[in-house]
Amino acid sequence: MFKIHSPGGAGILFPLVAVLALAAARHEAGAAVVSAARPVHTYSIVARDSLTGDMGVAVQSHYFSVGPIVPWARAGVGAVATQSLVLVSYGPLGLDLMEEAMSAPEALEKLVEDDAHSAVRQVAMVDAQGNAAAHTGDSCIAFASHHVGSGYAVQANMMLTDRVVPAMAKAYETTEGDLADRMLAALDAAQSAGGDIRGSQSAAIIIVRGTASEEPWSDVVMDLRVEDNPRPVEELKRLVAMHRAYKFEDLGDEAMTENDVGAAMEAYGEAAKLAPDNLELAFWQGISLINAGRDAEGVKILKSVVERDANWKELLRRLPAAGLLAASGARLEAILSAL
Repeated sequence: MFKIHSPGGAGILFPLVAVLALAAARHEAGAAVVSAARPVHTYSIVARDSLTGDMGVAVQSHYFSVGPIVPWARAGVGAVATQSLVLVSYGPLGLDLMEEAMSAPEALEKLVEDDAHSAVRQVAMVDAQGNAAAHTGDSCIAFASHHVGSGYAVQANMMLTDRVVPAMAKAYETTEGDLADRMLAALDAAQSAGGDIRGSQSAAIIIVRGTASEEPWSDVVMDLRVEDNPRPVEELKRLVAMHRAYKFEDLGDEAMTENDVGAAMEAYGEAAKLAPDNLELAFWQGISLINAGRDAEGVKILKSVVERDANWKELLRRLPAAGLLAASGARLEAILSAL
């Protein structure tokens, strides 16, 4: 539940959906949104990859399901993290302002100016040009601070120590890898430096393309959430690895359709390294090999799957009727008998 303060000062409790609806209604009317919410004290990073143009947010908090509240991103526009006594509308309104050609610093300045309770907010933004900005209100609970670097901003409040933000900045700047790797390194560094004084509960990461396409569903590179976990950053890293494994599996499938078996096997191999215990990935790799006429290789993989869970053999039996396995008659029976 969220508490909305009326102009007269009375507090009324609303569900989050009501808060968002109220924010949207006031936005349409051109009025400033004034609210105070349950504290979402946390650490986060907003960043733009200078090589790819991708933009994203990564966050951890001792708060249930932080993903729908703190991180906001829009392809070709920017990314926002809104936290502390969070005003959720900083996210969508900040993105709207950046889409209307305001830079991240300009958009943040306007929203802070319009917010009568900006002293309890902590917000960071980065735009598609790599301009970054952050605000930490004077009334945010210590330790609270932020750092704006080249193409990124890190921020934290209610931290156990004052070393969290410097540690995040250093980790992001010195870590090699893609945007997800670098943002996750910042979260790891925050936790190692003390993290949230209350502990850990949820985490999220979202990454979008630097340029929007005509297919918005393809513009989200990654959108993963850990709703409730004693080690949410660790779990988020596991999910990122699984996400990458499935992407490699997709690349392998695409290569098989082009009859590029070498590229397919390379991609499947990367998927297996990232998720060695995932039977789903191994199963479809085996099916792809059989469909390419490489029965012996496919059966070898499928046999290891079926040995761990016999239900996959029954699923294989059903695939020809669905057009997903190019094997029938004696060939199909030979495959099944080998499993």
